[in-house]
Amino acid sequence: MKKSILFAMLFMVAGLTANAQEEKKESKVQHLTYKEFLKKVWDFEKDPTTFVYKGKLPAIVDFYADWCGPCRRVAPIMEKLAEEYDGKLLIYKVNTQYETELAKAFQIRSIPTVLFIPVEGQPMMQVGAMPEEGYRKVVVEQLLK
Repeated sequence: MKKSILFAMLFMVAGLTANAQEEKKESKVQHLTYKEFLKKVWDFEKDPTTFVYKGKLPAIVDFYADWCGPCRRVAPIMEKLAEEYDGKLLIYKVNTQYETELAKAFQIRSIPTVLFIPVEGQPMMQVGAMPEEGYRKVVVEQLLK
């Protein structure tokens, strides 16, 4: 009996340690506030008619909300792309529930809405969730070309 309890306790400790290590893994996806967006992506307050990207790497901006089912399906895809293209691509998230001014500025009416930003040229917007292959195709063919 004591061996069973000891074994169960060791199993629980091992599980907790694995979960703690998983939680320590830092996300490469950056959450943006309104002010950070103006600083890192586009200062549309200064010039609302001409898109001038402020970054040095192509970027993806995922407009989402925590309660949105399709947004929750897109989130791990964005995490995977951020990890895979680290140093080549920036991935940002904007929570439309809290960053309502940004959502209004981009006329976000449906989420997820994803903004793809090449270093040079105009951004492209995708409304609705796509499968991973769709995001990957845009990254390879439009952003990293």
